[in-house]
Amino acid sequence: MLSRRSVRIKVMQLLYMLNRDEQLTFPDVLKQYNDGIWKAYELYIFQLYGLLRVAQYAETSAANRASKHLPTEEDKAFKPLLYTNPATQSLANHVQFLQLIEKYHFNAGIDEDLIRTLYQAFSDTNEYKAYLAAAEHTPESHNKILLELYRFLVNHDVFIEMTEDRFNNWQDDESLVVGAIKKSLKALPTTNEFYKEFEPSDETVREFGEQLLRKTCQEDQTLLEHIEPTLKNWDAERVATLDMIMLKMALCELLFFPTIPTKVTLNEFVEVSKVYSTDKSKDFINGILDRLMKKLVKEEKIVKEGRGLIE
Repeated sequence: MLSRRSVRIKVMQLLYMLNRDEQLTFPDVLKQYNDGIWKAYELYIFQLYGLLRVAQYAETSAANRASKHLPTEEDKAFKPLLYTNPATQSLANHVQFLQLIEKYHFNAGIDEDLIRTLYQAFSDTNEYKAYLAAAEHTPESHNKILLELYRFLVNHDVFIEMTEDRFNNWQDDESLVVGAIKKSLKALPTTNEFYKEFEPSDETVREFGEQLLRKTCQEDQTLLEHIEPTLKNWDAERVATLDMIMLKMALCELLFFPTIPTKVTLNEFVEVSKVYSTDKSKDFINGILDRLMKKLVKEEKIVKEGRGLIE
């Protein structure tokens, strides 16, 4: 689930914290990094479980309708298909998935009143009404309604508040989690350990992210010495802290990560700067990195494995 860009962003944020907080040590930051990487995965499990709970409320709705003294024809015809369909049931009866819910203690932390609010709001949508009214259903129609439910939830304030109450990484990891959940819903019904696909891999977490964090800290002075001559009329102390961190991280990749193409490094940090720094940072970082790379290539200090990794 975690892309290298998301790992770069987490490393950048931690280096910024380390720069601003004199009480922090590298071991503290390393621990926060490893904890934060797994938080994205936990968030994925949490939201998938939240969706399941909202779908499950269809059974409560069916019981409430059936217990009315004077049920309407709509009440009599209602079936909790949102929950009883094969796609949802494969999730509801997935033993290993439910064990993860227990492991993270999610099953005790969701307010039933909030679930009811979300279900009732979704039950008013045209998509849900059309699903219930359909004469026939296909596996595709079940998947589609679950995708519609998730789209509805991630745009509803109550669901977002539920998420943010537990996870302060929602804004940073939103796109990753949304993409992972959509992929999981499209694959239902399943008996496979589908969630394992989204666990942080050692290659991404350790070999890349942890080493990028460690190496950028270890080589801080060396990286600065490479960067300063390329600043021209800029004093290094006048460069925005976040911009300098991104420059050091990018330079670290250029020098110490032989399997990452130089073009990828440049593009990634320019894109990250668009979101996390000032309006002018994109052009500034692009210009400095371009100068740095040309200088280092000329000095034969950039060594990449394989053809086409230096451009």
